[in-house]
Amino acid sequence: MYRHRLLEKTLASAEKTFPVTIITGPRQSGKSTLLIQYFKKRPHTLLSLDDPSVRARVLDDPAGFLAGLQRPVILDEIQYVPEIATYIKLLVDRDRKPGTWFLTGSQQFSVMKNVSESLAGRAAVLTLPTFNLNERGGAAMVGEFMSGSTYPEPAVNRAIDRRLWYSSYLQTYLERDVRALMNVSDIREFEQCVRLLAARTGQELNYSALSSQIGVSMPTVKRWVAALEASYIIYLLPPFYENYGKRIIKSPKVYFYDTGLVAYLLGIEDEKTLMNGPLAGAIFETAVVSELVKSRFAAGIKPELYFWRAQSGIEIDVLISEKGVILPCEIKLSTTIKPQFYKNIISWQGLAGHEGGMLITNSADKLPLPAGIRNIHWKDL
Repeated sequence: MYRHRLLEKTLASAEKTFPVTIITGPRQSGKSTLLIQYFKKRPHTLLSLDDPSVRARVLDDPAGFLAGLQRPVILDEIQYVPEIATYIKLLVDRDRKPGTWFLTGSQQFSVMKNVSESLAGRAAVLTLPTFNLNERGGAAMVGEFMSGSTYPEPAVNRAIDRRLWYSSYLQTYLERDVRALMNVSDIREFEQCVRLLAARTGQELNYSALSSQIGVSMPTVKRWVAALEASYIIYLLPPFYENYGKRIIKSPKVYFYDTGLVAYLLGIEDEKTLMNGPLAGAIFETAVVSELVKSRFAAGIKPELYFWRAQSGIEIDVLISEKGVILPCEIKLSTTIKPQFYKNIISWQGLAGHEGGMLITNSADKLPLPAGIRNIHWKDL
């Protein structure tokens, strides 16, 4: 059963404006499904460049092949034939009719970057991550919110063996993307890096510690982390760069887009184990940050999210930049609102010179808080 995606509205706007629309996102996030559903009542051409026979036909005569296709044209997995972007550019320069070419790619590697650069000024670049909470159909309890899969297939089909699905997904990712496209030979060490990052979700990224623990060089770890970020496995939350309170933290914090994957990597098999475990707070924070990031991608905008820690020890989990205003946000896995939850927000307000802020918690309490701070239940994100 198809679940409508929040990106559909942004896609409709892009179709009316740009001759080319590029949709990136992780494997199995539903990019081709989204486009198939979007065009199901209209004639179109769909080609998967993951198919070797299709690739051979395209590469034999790219210009002639593309020119003869019924439009609009959907080219899936464009990263396998990145040079085709040059020929699309030539066709677009002859006919800039909006809504003609739709390209998908599973990664943001240099290949996809080059595709985007080749079509600069001609293409809208959108991102389709895994499901957000609404697309999943909601969650009854916070444990489900934190441990449930956001990948469409296991999220929609609850009969799927999730452990087997994640095992297969990870193996496919390692073999097809990491080994083939990123030329990583140390697959075992790379997988160890992924598992160590899962244990550190919600924490500042310490490349040196990872390097020592895995037994590889720091440049290698940095390259692996960049690859995980580019393939939408992890999200790096940068520090805020204004000099409020003599900011000293320069490393990003690491989060996963899918907390179900975190649970799998850590061997957490049920909600009770998760909720009673030492990483419950970090995984709740990860789930919330993932929701914030996905909501911005759905709107077709780059997430402007940060964290902040000062020399004085004041820390803000997330700073949300919207329309020139920085909104401080604290994330707490608690059903009770306590004054210490928002004391850092009030300290930030004093430095920044404006009121406002959010607590995101497991509490449905709507009572007013000081200085314009609001409590938001995670279901209302």
